[in-house]
Amino acid sequence: MCHVLVIEDEWLLAEHVCDIAMRAGATSVVTAECEIDAVEAATLRKPDIILSDVMLISGTGPHAVETIIARNGATPVIFITGTPEACKPCAPPAVIFGKPIDERAVIAAFRELAPV
Repeated sequence: MCHVLVIEDEWLLAEHVCDIAMRAGATSVVTAECEIDAVEAATLRKPDIILSDVMLISGTGPHAVETIIARNGATPVIFITGTPEACKPCAPPAVIFGKPIDERAVIAAFRELAPV
């Protein structure tokens, strides 16, 4: 089983990233559109991998990821963002992709990082 947390504040992109995760091998996916919701979702069920935007409607993806990892332990992360320069350096080290989304690259990285 591979549970995925998608952190994305644009619903259409969130749905697209969820679809990519499912095609890559996810067995369940939950979405969050802001930092607080992402941390809450990860508290309710620890994700096996996180796919996150950087700039959110409220808060940031990197800050949400830092909080989640501090609480839950090491978790692979793929950032998918329109502002990749804002994600350097992101802690923990993560794969960073720009938008528009290169589905093949995201799927390849997902399959390399996720426990599927």
